[in-house]
Amino acid sequence: MTQLRSAALVGNPNAGKSALFNALTGARQKIANYPGVTVERKAGRLALPSGEVIELTDLPGSYSLTPTSPDEEVTRKVILGEQEGEAAPQVLVVVLDASNLEQHLVFAQEVIALGRPTVVALNMLDLAERDGLVIDPAALEQALGVPVIPTVAVRRRGLAELALAIGAAEARSAEHHRPHTTLTERRLTAHAIADAAILSETTRHRLHARLDRLLLNPWIGPVVLFALLFAVFQAVFTGATPFADALQAGVDWLSAKVRADVPPSLLRDLLTDGVLAGVGSVVVFLPQIVILFFFILSMEASGYMARAAFLMDRLMAGVGLSGRSFIPLLSSFACAVPGIMATRSISDPKDRLTTILVAPLMTCSARLPVYAVIIAAFIPNTRVLGPVGLQGLVLLGLYVAGIVAAMLAALALRRTVTKGSASGFIMELPKYQLPRASDLLLGLWQRSWIFLRRAGTIILTVTVVLWLLLNFPRAGEGQDQVDASIAGHIANGLGAVVEPIGFNRDIALALIPAMAAREVAVSSLATSYAVSASDENAQSAALGERLRHNWSLPTALAFLAWFVFAPQCMSTIAVTRRETNGWKWPGFMLLYLFGLAYVFAGITYWSAVALGL
Repeated sequence: MTQLRSAALVGNPNAGKSALFNALTGARQKIANYPGVTVERKAGRLALPSGEVIELTDLPGSYSLTPTSPDEEVTRKVILGEQEGEAAPQVLVVVLDASNLEQHLVFAQEVIALGRPTVVALNMLDLAERDGLVIDPAALEQALGVPVIPTVAVRRRGLAELALAIGAAEARSAEHHRPHTTLTERRLTAHAIADAAILSETTRHRLHARLDRLLLNPWIGPVVLFALLFAVFQAVFTGATPFADALQAGVDWLSAKVRADVPPSLLRDLLTDGVLAGVGSVVVFLPQIVILFFFILSMEASGYMARAAFLMDRLMAGVGLSGRSFIPLLSSFACAVPGIMATRSISDPKDRLTTILVAPLMTCSARLPVYAVIIAAFIPNTRVLGPVGLQGLVLLGLYVAGIVAAMLAALALRRTVTKGSASGFIMELPKYQLPRASDLLLGLWQRSWIFLRRAGTIILTVTVVLWLLLNFPRAGEGQDQVDASIAGHIANGLGAVVEPIGFNRDIALALIPAMAAREVAVSSLATSYAVSASDENAQSAALGERLRHNWSLPTALAFLAWFVFAPQCMSTIAVTRRETNGWKWPGFMLLYLFGLAYVFAGITYWSAVALGL
């Protein structure tokens, strides 16, 4: 059987390699892992116009042949023929982002200098032209000494020409071999190649450069970032209130309809006190979730999120974390599970472990319903300065508290159990662009569906189980139902433990199911108060009213402090166990986070009491 010729796509991250690979190979792909590592290997078949078939591999994105991560190590070994069980590719296809040409040419020069048959795919040319860059591929080809093919992978432009160039590349031997150069020399050369190839740039491109000078300024940049976050959390309350009120009215109407149409029974109580009171109390916070993710998705799509990472790098290094830790921690604002999985890109094992251990301190979206219900119930909706609301300020403070706690925890860990120094990293700044409405709508729909699916599965299941535990065994004459129930006995036992930090029996009861999902704390409280209500008027009261009736302000503040530090759901613990290959570090995570939650909840409660709040 004839051995197929081989080629590999190489280039910086975000150069469009995967889109180009998919366009060239179609469905003829095979995905596996490289031996001994978790780095994904993507290979496929490329059919040339001549009828020949080539084995094409999409290598992990890399900035250099001097690796700083497992991904870059695999790329280097494959290119040099050192990867176990895999021969060196006979043709190298260097994929360049035309809109970020100078940065990508640095690595391209290093690959071309190997003297191997090489073709350059000048990709995303349409985006460069949209940004006002006019590039001359012929001038770039002359400067590099290898074929340069303009492509737009997502629109399948230039694919036939690229396939022809790959097929002909074997005839181009190592005649263009160049001596080894330093990184500084390659950067200087890249600047001069880029200048020769870029024929013109418009006002838009110069505007982007001026924006970077402003937004990445070490003094102005952080102020802009904080102001933007401040606006986000103000909008979460002010913008969501009408929609949340409408959803609450719908839940109340449905609950009243069930009470009116269904005869008194345990089934009616399950529907009203369990399903509607519990799940409904969480669903009403969907508008806050949508508004929060609208801003997050907009910042990602516009290119600003990567600049925020750049601004945070100095702070991260100050507490011993690598800049590579920022993206996993940023992902943890949505959910800690993908955030912890994203730490696989961190090469240093202690750096990676530290990031995993502090990721649960980043305020995930599941905490938002908990924060929102307590803030709405106990913090007055007053204006502090002009349009600035006190509720939005408190919410921002909780998110900042989580970030500060994560940074301080990382500092402590890096000086003790994960002792070590921070390592540097390279991150490409994407171009600025206006977010596409269709992409935003799709992203919002996906995150809304995830939230509603959790409400209809995990939260519903836990709420129904809690309702059963609250209703059996049935109370005798004159006896409180919660006191007589199984759940009441459990809560009374745990209540003795959390009473010193200002928590009552109802909070103790909510803390246990909240380990399944943080939002369950809200549904658990709503179900508990619905079951213990003495009449239908009390049962139909909103959760906020019940909390104000049963809690003091110091207790409410302590509850917020608890959720800043407490471990996240069991899925987070499970993924930590998988990523650390044992129960040692998940156990340590649970211990230190519960310890912080207990201590700071107690400090908050007794400080509030001392201040007479």
